[in-house]
Amino acid sequence: MTAATPSSLFPNVPDSPDAVLEGLDPEQREVATALHGPVCVLAGAGTGKTRAITHRIAYGVRAGALPPASVLAVTFTNRAAGEMRGRLRQLGAGGVQARTFHSAALRQLQFFWPKAIGGDLPRLLERKVQLVAEAAARCRIRLDRNELRDVTGEIEWAKVTQSVPEDYPAAVAKSSREAPRDPAEISRIYGLYEQLKRERSVIDFEDVLLLMVGILQERPDIADTVRRQYQHFVVDEYQDVSPLQQRLLELWLGERESVCVVGDASQTIYSFTGATPDHLLDFRTRHPGATVVKLVRDYRSTPQVVHLANGLLAQARGRAADHRLELVSQREAGPDPVYTEYPDEPAEAEGVARRIRELMDAGVPASEVAVLYRVNAQSEVYEQALADAGVPYQMRGAERFFERPEVREAGVALRGAARAGDNDPLLADAVDLPSQVRAVLGGTGWTPRPPAGSGAVRDRWESLAALVRLAEDFARARPQATLADLVAELDERANAQHAPTVEGVTLASLHSAKGLEWDAVFLVGLTDGTLPISYAKTDEQVEEERRLLYVGVTRARRHLSLSWALSRSPGGRGGRRPSRFLAGLRPGSSSDAGRAGGVERGGGRSRKRRGPVRCRVCGRTLTDAGEIKLMRCEGCPSDLDEELYERLREWRSGQARQLGQPAYCVFTDKTLMAIAEALPDNETELARIPGVGGRKLQRFGADVLALCAGEEIGADPGESAGERMEERADEQADE
Repeated sequence: MTAATPSSLFPNVPDSPDAVLEGLDPEQREVATALHGPVCVLAGAGTGKTRAITHRIAYGVRAGALPPASVLAVTFTNRAAGEMRGRLRQLGAGGVQARTFHSAALRQLQFFWPKAIGGDLPRLLERKVQLVAEAAARCRIRLDRNELRDVTGEIEWAKVTQSVPEDYPAAVAKSSREAPRDPAEISRIYGLYEQLKRERSVIDFEDVLLLMVGILQERPDIADTVRRQYQHFVVDEYQDVSPLQQRLLELWLGERESVCVVGDASQTIYSFTGATPDHLLDFRTRHPGATVVKLVRDYRSTPQVVHLANGLLAQARGRAADHRLELVSQREAGPDPVYTEYPDEPAEAEGVARRIRELMDAGVPASEVAVLYRVNAQSEVYEQALADAGVPYQMRGAERFFERPEVREAGVALRGAARAGDNDPLLADAVDLPSQVRAVLGGTGWTPRPPAGSGAVRDRWESLAALVRLAEDFARARPQATLADLVAELDERANAQHAPTVEGVTLASLHSAKGLEWDAVFLVGLTDGTLPISYAKTDEQVEEERRLLYVGVTRARRHLSLSWALSRSPGGRGGRRPSRFLAGLRPGSSSDAGRAGGVERGGGRSRKRRGPVRCRVCGRTLTDAGEIKLMRCEGCPSDLDEELYERLREWRSGQARQLGQPAYCVFTDKTLMAIAEALPDNETELARIPGVGGRKLQRFGADVLALCAGEEIGADPGESAGERMEERADEQADE
């Protein structure tokens, strides 16, 4: 048998403590050698935080300063804990405990329960949904499957924020949280759920933390035993700790300060579960003598991606934003982020699929590409587009669209209605295919208006709403289609997307992408109302949406594409606006000029031309007459004020009728579009727009400027503002 050949997959264990420090940058080395007292590591995305803290533990162990059995490293997922244990073994520190908060607490609870309470530890409730359902039924409150998930989530939130049932309504009000049901109802269900657990001698995962906190508070002898065992603590992703987890950490520590925390307030995106960055931001207040190290060297992303990430946070507000980190890329330059505006969602999905195919043809593996969106209901159009383009894909964090329970249930209902035909009473008042679908899906939970707040109920509604929209698009494309035709179309789509794919493009929500990275990332659906999501009402909720986009941007190593669609379906009115978070970042936009209600309006102004006419977005010399009128390339992002454009078109129609000429003789579509993008304030700015000559400026200028200012034009659509001014001047002269 021959000896194994060392490889990068199985690196050699460092032969000395100093060897552990090799390859660390100065800040990472500072973390690794700060072995005593409280340490706070503020680590930006891609800066090697896991590398820094694992080398810190390993260096301390190898140098004899940290006995392996005395160290407890805690994080938030089993995957992260497993990765940490693997790295520690490779560095020669295999005896260190690396666990999640729940795993560490459960281990201690199992050991100390007989001594603290007596008898066997109550059985751990794997899934609390069934017990919550029983509690709701006893309260005579009917909950469907998705409402059960949401109420269960509220109970979990209440417990990690240490709110008892009677305090839940007040806690919801104080936190500006939007409960999925009446807080008084949830409080009753929560109270009875706790009672049922006691009657059946079971505990849930939150109880594991609560009970361990109670034992450590009430039994100083047990607390001393734990503190003798674990004398040094490391907490990863510290921005995500809940108040309950923070309390447990404090009890583990006692009066000692041998703790190292690592986090980034700008990546706090789980506040709905009780996570808060306050503990990270207050660390130096609680530990005045703490060593603070900032990791800002980004080894993941190119300077172009990092520049966008920094710019995104530069516009942020609030406490987390005050502590943002300015990343510095350590990689060679790459391509600029690509911003693309599409007329509708199918066009956006097809464009993304086409670009992914180009990247794959250029050598980028499908597994190194991700499409990230805000809500899972957005996945269906991308599943379809990728399947049509022959691009393999895999879902992360959610079922494929047609495998979701609500979609399968809706399919059964639609199939039954199609078979029943005119005999189905649900279809009695339905006049067309979309109204038939709305009538059928109304029995499965779809409503014309979305439910309040987020959660499983909202996710279910989004899936059903996607089916309603699909039916509307199908009927528009095939006006004579029946419900049976739609069911056949759904079956074909489902079958096409059930083909197994082992290696493929990742489709994932922004939340489920946390902690991952890819060579190429496509951030899609970036419109106001989607990101930030429509139910983000408070300033802090909106800022968390911004942080979510920041997390998405920082997943990309080299290629980054950001896109949005002006309308939902082909031929729809393009009234959507790009996400407000992109204002001042995407070419041709401004962070403050022309903004109203947080929605960006035409950021670019026309400038006097000297020499060749250049695109005001990308700088390319323009030669096409239409592009010259727009002062930009056809493919460059548009800052069009859609509402103004429609009012200009209506006004132009009236003028054309009065003059008895075609509409283009007043102004062409391209000129109106240029006006709606430039938003001129005065005649000088209006005159700079190609297509607005001296004669047209004199005849129509006053009307156009009035429309740009949001004013209403007079009763006679054929009489221009300039003509009315001339008439009034003549009248005054006669007087």
